[in-house]
Amino acid sequence: MRWNDLLREVETARSVLSEAEFRGVQYDSRKVQPGDLFVAMRGGVADGNRFVDAAIAKGAVAVATDSPETYERLSGEGAKIAVALVEHGRRALAEASAAVFGEPQRHLALSGVTGTNGKTTTAFLLEAMLNSVGRRSVLIGTIETHVAGEVRESPHTTPESRDVLALFADGVKAGATEVVMEMSSHALEQERVWRMPVDVAIFTNLTQDHLDYHGTMESYFAAKVRLFEGVGTPPPRVAVVNTDDPYGQRLAAGMDRSGLIRYGFGDAADFRAEGVRMRAGETSFVMKTPGDDVEMRSPLTGRVNVYNLLAASAAAWARGLSLEEIRTAADRGAQVPGRFEVVPSRNGVTVVVDYAHTDDALRNLIALARELVKERGGRVITLFGCGGDRDRTKRPRMGRAAGEGSDLVILTSDNPRSEDPVTILAEALVGVKEAGTPCIVEEDRATAIGIAIESAHEGDIVLIAGKGHEKVQILKDGTVPFDDVAVAAGFLRGEG
Repeated sequence: MRWNDLLREVETARSVLSEAEFRGVQYDSRKVQPGDLFVAMRGGVADGNRFVDAAIAKGAVAVATDSPETYERLSGEGAKIAVALVEHGRRALAEASAAVFGEPQRHLALSGVTGTNGKTTTAFLLEAMLNSVGRRSVLIGTIETHVAGEVRESPHTTPESRDVLALFADGVKAGATEVVMEMSSHALEQERVWRMPVDVAIFTNLTQDHLDYHGTMESYFAAKVRLFEGVGTPPPRVAVVNTDDPYGQRLAAGMDRSGLIRYGFGDAADFRAEGVRMRAGETSFVMKTPGDDVEMRSPLTGRVNVYNLLAASAAAWARGLSLEEIRTAADRGAQVPGRFEVVPSRNGVTVVVDYAHTDDALRNLIALARELVKERGGRVITLFGCGGDRDRTKRPRMGRAAGEGSDLVILTSDNPRSEDPVTILAEALVGVKEAGTPCIVEEDRATAIGIAIESAHEGDIVLIAGKGHEKVQILKDGTVPFDDVAVAAGFLRGEG
């Protein structure tokens, strides 16, 4: 691509060597190939301008930088590469990447999902509904990425714009017409989704999380709201909002009613659930809609999944699916890895692995478990931990949530990262003690899972919460393989 052509697409303050040409774009100097453009931008953790020389050494022929110092150094007399000074590094990365990859976002209808809990399941459900009527799609989210049926790893919930647009381009080549994408508050605030037009935007809920980054709930909420305002684009055509949630009510109150679909259990909801019936492995309810009433049945379990089904159904309807097509797709269902994933067991004990890693998600998970064991007179045994280098204020809240709903709590490690695991356990234990529930503290997660399973009797349910689909444990000394499902299955087979 010619440098002059790119400069027409990117907001540039100054530039030199207009006759240059480049072939690709990168923001990570380690991935630069000869002939690439390197976008040097300041981030929350690292400053890409520190790696400009490394990128040039690997063959970068052009640099877009948000640092005046870097620009002056590279653009002086005798400049050997093309250089542009940009005001917003991340915006420049998105604009350059879109140009390089042929503007793939213009050929795809994008549905974006944001909120604290439920993003992943809602995204999986919506993709399954779209695929059920023959539409090819790209899914980008926490657990994995799908490109027209091909499954790839997901290093981040919402990647940098360059990587997102590369996936879009792959999807277009494979015949995709739809994108379903989880959009985290970090990504929205950092503009990783700059100039990506969203057709349907979904808001699931907002509870305390990520305050180590956002500082306050109002700042956290403001980041989520950006999806509905448009990040460098017009607002979404349709907003699907959970109006049972207080923040969802605030969001909906400021919207044009013509483009709003409200969902929930409340009478004001456009997509509303009535007559919910649940048991392990099945949930059914009547879905009231603007069109008709629909008998919904799903292999997913619990009230939280009713919300997820309502959100996905409303979004699928906005994307043109009929209510009968939505009902059929929901009935087929699919297990989302690490979301109320039942580990096969014997002796009448139910073992569930779930990603619940906030106090609200943990409380919802335990409430569901309580309902499932009620008829059998069983107990709820909850194993959980709190992540290191994250919001410390939610640790006692999670402890309180676990203690208030469980008969026995097993407190253990969950990605302590650079922190001392003992300190994390002590902060979470404060909340458990407030509830007065029996608690066993075991730092080693594998040993703790064994204790939880061995403590269970017929009719009990064991909840292994916090890591869900994750396959590693992040420690101060490095990352080690760890899979809650595999570890639990081993103990259930008597291999512990």
